[in-house]
Amino acid sequence: MKRFHIHIAVDNLQDNIRFYSALFGIEPSVSKEDYAKWMLDDPYINFAISARGDKPGLDHVGIQVDSEEVLDEMNQRLTQADLPAAEQQNAQCCYAASNKYWTVDPQGIAWEAFHTLTTIPVFGRDTTIPTKTETCCAA
Repeated sequence: MKRFHIHIAVDNLQDNIRFYSALFGIEPSVSKEDYAKWMLDDPYINFAISARGDKPGLDHVGIQVDSEEVLDEMNQRLTQADLPAAEQQNAQCCYAASNKYWTVDPQGIAWEAFHTLTTIPVFGRDTTIPTKTETCCAA
C-alpha cells in the first residue's frame, strides 16, 4: 500500500495545527514543538507541517510505502526512466528514521519515496535532497 505525502513549511505552527485540524476533522497524530503530522485514511495521506523550512510553502511531496520491496520497485522505475535519484539509508528526518530515494520533478519540486523504519525523539537533520535549494527537514 502506498500513502501520498505532503510536507509544508509554515511560519506559525499553532495557527496551522488549528487550521488543518479543523480541515481534516481530527487532531494531528504527531505533535511536537516544531512539527505536526496527520496520518489520514480519507484521503489516504501523510500530511506534515513544520516550522523549520527556509520559507513558508510547499517543502516536498512524496510516496510513503509499507515495505523495502515496494521502495526498491519505486527506485527501479526512476532508474529505468533515467531520472535523477539520491538514496538515503536510515535517514533521520521529521521524527522518523526512514530509507528514502529523492528525485526532483521538472518544476524543481522535491519528491521522496520512503519506507519509515521507526520513530526517533528528534527532528533529524538529513538534508541530501537533489533540489535547487538543497533543503528538507533542516533547521
